[in-house]
Amino acid sequence: MMLNEKNLNFAGQSISPKPFTTRPVTYQHRSQDSHPTVFADIYQSEINIAIWQRKLATTLQNSVKTFLALNPTFQTKMILTPQDALSRVSESFNNNMAEVSEDIAELVDMFCYLFELKEAALRLKVLDQAMCPKFHVDRVPCRLVTTYQSIASQWLPHEVLNYTKLGWGSNGLSDSESGLYQSESNIQQLGCGDVALFKGTLWEGNENAGLVHRSPVVPANEKRLVLTLDF
Repeated sequence: MMLNEKNLNFAGQSISPKPFTTRPVTYQHRSQDSHPTVFADIYQSEINIAIWQRKLATTLQNSVKTFLALNPTFQTKMILTPQDALSRVSESFNNNMAEVSEDIAELVDMFCYLFELKEAALRLKVLDQAMCPKFHVDRVPCRLVTTYQSIASQWLPHEVLNYTKLGWGSNGLSDSESGLYQSESNIQQLGCGDVALFKGTLWEGNENAGLVHRSPVVPANEKRLVLTLDF
C-alpha cells in the first residue's frame, strides 16, 4: 500500500510527496492545499489528515439544494470502480445532479489511483443530525470525506489529545468534560466542499494515531449531504 517513492498523477500533473518542511501547516499531523496533489502527503508517517481545500461551484450548490428539497431522506451505498462510477452515481440521482455525479466519479478515480485499488466503497447520505456525534477514530486504513451541503466534519489535532479519554475511557462523560482535548478552540472544522483523507487505525504504523473526528451538529432546518469513500 505504500506509494512513497512513486509519482502520483492528478489532473494530468505528475507529482511526488513534498518534503514536510515545505508544507504550509499550522498543526503537526495536518497537510492542506488548494490542489488535490496534497493527497499524496497522507503517505508521510507524520500526517494523519490531508485536506484539499476547495469551493464548490454555485451551479453545483444550487443543484444539490434542489435535489435535497425533493429527496430529503436520500441515501445510497455501493461498490464502485473508476470505470463505472459516473454511470452508477448518475443512476442513483435519477440522472439529476450531473455536476455532483462527475465530481464523485473524479474522487473515486483519485482515491483508487492513490491507493492502488480496483474499487471503492461509497456511502452518500442526507443527514439532519450528527451521525457520529462523539469524537472517535475509524478502524479503516484511510477514509475520504466531503460534504456537499451544510456544515462539514470536525476533527482534533493529534498533539492536543489525551487518547486514553476516547470511547470507554471517557467514563460516560461528554467530550468537553472527559479531558479528551484541552480547549474548545482545539476543535478544527472542514469547509463545505473540502475533501479530506482521514488516516485510520488500520493504516500500518498508525495504530495509536488515527485521526480523531466527529460529525457536527446540523443547524435547525438544514440538511447535510455527506460522501465517504473507503477501501
